[in-house]
Amino acid sequence: MSGNEFRFFLSCDINLPVTFRVDRLEGTLPSPNSPNSGTDSTTEERKSELYVECALYIDGAPFGLPTKTRLESAGPLYCWNELITLSTKYRDLTAHSQLALTVWDLSCGKDDGLIGGATILLFNNKMQLKTGKQKLRLWLGKQADGSFPTSTPGKVPRQERGELERLEKLANKYERGQIQPVDWLDRLTFKAMEKIKDRESLKNGSSHLYLVVDFCSFEHRVVFQESGANFLLPSPIASSNELVTVWDPEVGKINPSEHKQLKLARSLTRGIIDRDLKPSSNERKSIQRILKYPPTRALSGDERQLLWKFRFSLMSEKRALTKFLRCVEWSDVQEAKQAIELMGKWEMIDVCDALELLSPLFESEEVRAYAVSVLERADDEELQCYLLQLVQALRFERTDKSRLSQFLVQRSLRNIELASFLRWFVAVELHDPAYAKRFYSTYEFLEENMIKLTAGVNGEEDGFKMWQSLVRQTELTAQLCSIMRDVRNVRGNTQKKIEKLRQLLSGLLSELTYFDEPIRSPLAPSVLITGIVPSESSIFKSALHPLRLTFRTANGGQSKVIFKKGDDIRQDQLVVQMVSLMDRLLKLENLDLHLTPYKVLATGQDEGMLEFIPSHSLAQILSDHRSIISYLQKFHPDEHGPFGITATCLETFIKSCAGYSVITYILGIGDRHLDNLLLRDDGRLFHVDFGFILGRDPKPFPPPMKLCKEMVEAMGGAESQYYTRFKSYCCEAYNILRKSSNLILNLFHLMAGSNIPDIASDPEKGILKLQEKFRLDLDDEACIHFFQDLINESVSALFPQMVETIHRWAQYWR
Repeated sequence: MSGNEFRFFLSCDINLPVTFRVDRLEGTLPSPNSPNSGTDSTTEERKSELYVECALYIDGAPFGLPTKTRLESAGPLYCWNELITLSTKYRDLTAHSQLALTVWDLSCGKDDGLIGGATILLFNNKMQLKTGKQKLRLWLGKQADGSFPTSTPGKVPRQERGELERLEKLANKYERGQIQPVDWLDRLTFKAMEKIKDRESLKNGSSHLYLVVDFCSFEHRVVFQESGANFLLPSPIASSNELVTVWDPEVGKINPSEHKQLKLARSLTRGIIDRDLKPSSNERKSIQRILKYPPTRALSGDERQLLWKFRFSLMSEKRALTKFLRCVEWSDVQEAKQAIELMGKWEMIDVCDALELLSPLFESEEVRAYAVSVLERADDEELQCYLLQLVQALRFERTDKSRLSQFLVQRSLRNIELASFLRWFVAVELHDPAYAKRFYSTYEFLEENMIKLTAGVNGEEDGFKMWQSLVRQTELTAQLCSIMRDVRNVRGNTQKKIEKLRQLLSGLLSELTYFDEPIRSPLAPSVLITGIVPSESSIFKSALHPLRLTFRTANGGQSKVIFKKGDDIRQDQLVVQMVSLMDRLLKLENLDLHLTPYKVLATGQDEGMLEFIPSHSLAQILSDHRSIISYLQKFHPDEHGPFGITATCLETFIKSCAGYSVITYILGIGDRHLDNLLLRDDGRLFHVDFGFILGRDPKPFPPPMKLCKEMVEAMGGAESQYYTRFKSYCCEAYNILRKSSNLILNLFHLMAGSNIPDIASDPEKGILKLQEKFRLDLDDEACIHFFQDLINESVSALFPQMVETIHRWAQYWR
């Protein structure tokens, strides 16, 4: 598309209901004694319960019934984050359509309950539909006026707009994708914006209340056009047999007769007949095909009808339950009741399928409670594999103290490792204003119940001591953040910063050298750490200056960790969790590929700990030793072995290369270079730094497989037997992981609401990209050929070839 080309939709063509999200209220509520004033005083005696009334006005007249949000009483930050869908469609709007929003306080009397209102036009002065976040200034003590022109405009008058309003307008454009993102610059910009916002707030006080609403966006701009205007002009009646275009207002609406037929077909009176129905040969084939669908695939109307018709005969098929529950019309009370009864009698499903029932697609509390009952069968080791996603699934629950929340807490009370990770996973989410209350409820529930635990007969700690040991982890990370600030302020090279670090640990912060009481390691809570060894602690030479710390352990050993501040490592945490899970799945099939799923734990939005694995980057190895083989010969020499190294070491290298080649392909890991490929002395290769996943890559033309030339050369080249063995391991691992594709897809679906950058940007697109990588349309044999072709294409790109695409891929590693 050329730079001057303007693509757009016409409002009259959009047959969708008007949808927007009521986000939050900004500012301090006025005192109940002076409703028209915006004073800073708040009353502790009365807890405000606010809701927003939304009404649509067309040409100054009300259109349809007003809609109300739920009550919100979590002040001082009132955050509804509620999607509102009106009965009116975009095609019915006129140029002067307005949304009137009034905030009410239910805790006050009828006369005093009005907080304020504001009105906003849906189309701007260019006749384009408004999209993205809109910040409306409320007229305190006034109900939103829907007349045209309105007396309660939510738009801040031009003469009163300052720097803050200008920045918010630009931020809105950025969210809509109209400003090109630049990751490192965006972080600095948003930090600066927060400072300006705080400064303006202090300068102006809290004299105004603002309501933030978020209008939905379309692929292109939406331009106003009245229905039928300028397009379907009545054709003159001619004597010839010409086709005449007729405007049909019912196009796109539900056919009443079809809807009635569907209701009759699914009516409960048919239950007696359906109970004995058996599918024919063709119907069974169709059902088996549906059951093989990935959890991301939506069912068509005919497929839903087929599963509902044979629901009784499918009750012995455990794989069919999740698909059946997707067929249920949950708005029909009787149908929902029957579905829940059948669910209780159904063959017990696997834990993997139970995770699907906790996704946002299933809102029924009974269904979600059933999923939790299935999870109760999982042992602690398996539960820990899914804990990160189960915490994220709390976002999709209907109440703060849900069955899932209670289950996670109860299981954590029996296992201190689960308790430690649950506490951290929940604590990190307290920064999310939309769900802070929910996560705090789980945090509080864990604290209350752990403190009540009594000491065990086998010498276990009592609950209070256990909780304090977890709280001290947070105190430790806070002290490490303070150290990082002091070290960063030191002028000079990295060596001077290292000297300052050791000086602090030996002097002012000597209590960190020997703790008063052992602390459970945040990365491995079963390990007790007793202090930091200053002489063995250092700083990495990079922009953020991460710390490399060596802790003493209670059993006389050492634990080495990296502590980062200023970088969001939640995405790394997710990827390493997936590597660990895939390693477990491969080992269950007796395939150990010598992976290195090092431990990662985010302890905040921009801080966290990583396990330090002694290793060297391929860039450093090639600089010092010129080849990977020369490096391995130093540690595992064998005159009679392949390439002068032991067969065991070479096998370890080949297996680890195969494992990470498959995993990085499936997860779409990007930005691979010789500095983030590390090699251990025993021959294990592993990847670090996962800033780009699910197909995102800052470099152009990324090859499908992340396999560098030096790795292939270490196997003896593309014609060697060892390279053939590498391909064999890749294909075997790929087919094993494909068997667990539903589990991996379900775990990523549960992360859809998280704040992980590459998922939050477009969750649906990311999960579909992940699904594509599994090639579920192929059988195992076809997949072997597919994956071998994929490897061959990627490897041929690393060696001289006169092909343009291959040349581009070769450039990737330069």
